[in-house]
Amino acid sequence: IAALDVGTTYLRCYVLDERCVVKGSAADTVELLNPQPGYFEIEPEGLWRKIVKVITESIRDAKLTPAHITCLTISTQRCTFLTWNHRTKEYYHNFITWKDLRADDLVQQWNASCSLRAMNGVSYALYLLTRNARFLAGSVLKLMNGQVTPRLLYEMANNKRLQQALQQKQARLELLDSWILYKLRSGNGVEMNLEHITDITSATATGLYDPFTLSWSAIGRVLFGIDLSIMPRVVDNSYQNFGTVHPAAFGPDWGDTKIPIAASLSDQTAAIWGSQCFSTGDVKVTMGTGAFLNMVTGVECKAVISGMYPLVAWQLKHGKQQQNDTIYCIEGAAHDFGTVVSWAQSCELFDDPAETSDIATSVPDSNDVYFMPAFSGLGPPVNDYRAASGFIGMTPSTTKAHMVRALLESIVFRVVQLIESAEQETHQKLKVIKVDGGVSRNDFVCQFLADASGLCVERAECVESSIMGATYLAGVNHGIWQTLEELKSFRKVERIFEPQTQLHKIIANRMLKWNKAIERFSGWY
Repeated sequence: IAALDVGTTYLRCYVLDERCVVKGSAADTVELLNPQPGYFEIEPEGLWRKIVKVITESIRDAKLTPAHITCLTISTQRCTFLTWNHRTKEYYHNFITWKDLRADDLVQQWNASCSLRAMNGVSYALYLLTRNARFLAGSVLKLMNGQVTPRLLYEMANNKRLQQALQQKQARLELLDSWILYKLRSGNGVEMNLEHITDITSATATGLYDPFTLSWSAIGRVLFGIDLSIMPRVVDNSYQNFGTVHPAAFGPDWGDTKIPIAASLSDQTAAIWGSQCFSTGDVKVTMGTGAFLNMVTGVECKAVISGMYPLVAWQLKHGKQQQNDTIYCIEGAAHDFGTVVSWAQSCELFDDPAETSDIATSVPDSNDVYFMPAFSGLGPPVNDYRAASGFIGMTPSTTKAHMVRALLESIVFRVVQLIESAEQETHQKLKVIKVDGGVSRNDFVCQFLADASGLCVERAECVESSIMGATYLAGVNHGIWQTLEELKSFRKVERIFEPQTQLHKIIANRMLKWNKAIERFSGWY
């Protein structure tokens, strides 16, 4: 199985056998463009060349040929999109990533608008009458920079070429997964008459998809004036008609080899599967560029009001009647996690992120220094997207070690806030947090999370959960494995970080003081 994972910082492809043993791999960086402050883009054709490169090199690294690959599976970052004319290959703009803040003013205007407030009020009145969770969710609906909606509205208002193409019905919107699927299946445009599709776990986070009705939301058309016909058709995670990789996409070395595409899913759903969070109440925290907490809520789509949001975790069809088995989750995000570590490295607080665990433990505490990780504002439960980042409490006795420790403690405090919100929203007391992603390799972060939350933190041997999850789903879809039970033997736990109860009160008091610091940094911009 070849598993392609396109993240925000890196893209990689692993080749795994039927025992989920990695036989070969290749990786490359994603070049994130920053043409203006707050703009974060990816040039599409440059990304495509890197996708072709890592798939080709991973197969070569496994000492195999394309003909040896049983199937391909894809995991992608969510809410990164472009618009284009797929027939002429004219792009109206680069990929606009989920971290992009160009629409921030628009977000503030819409969230303060009479239209949105009226919709919130009507929704709450309907909730009081019906007790329907969908209306409760509508009563707290807000635009967020991480969603596709505000950035698409910004481009529709400011991009002349896109405006003309929309008028002429020539433009369509691609999420990252739908664009990769099109490029792979069409042979990079050799075949054009392919259905325009995205998977449900990529659609669900856009802000334009209604998880309660399982369809593109009419709000996009009625409130925002978005023509939903430009959106891809949404398919479930057991979709059997992805087709094959067109060999023309990879050149003469592939001959006429056509590898079946067995699965496509978002990176967070892939991480849920990779962490084997298959049961209601299971929780994983992906610690990458951002930190994403996902808690599986089962067949119930829960309305949440803390700033977290309900999503489709995955959707499989089964049986002769092809009945949908839709599983939901709630999600909360701290968008500045790995970015904080990268920023600190660029400021020369340390040479290598791998050193930070030892640096943090070289001092007993942060010496009353606190850091606010708010380059993208503060998400739930604070929900202040105008908050500033910075250190507070520095004195002449402050050292680099204190600053590094304060940085790492701050990103853990944000995760603890998400954990507490999830517990309050679901009225469940959590016991175990499964962590994955690059920052989860940091022993200090994992142990401090266990101590601060009072929960066991479980880290797998393989922290590439999105790769593993995409592989698991492809194997189930392609008939390599028949049940989820068969997958359990493939995930090996490397370490469980137990909470040190004697430290919990001390850390809780530090977090209280850090919460006071939020007041100092809030509403800065």
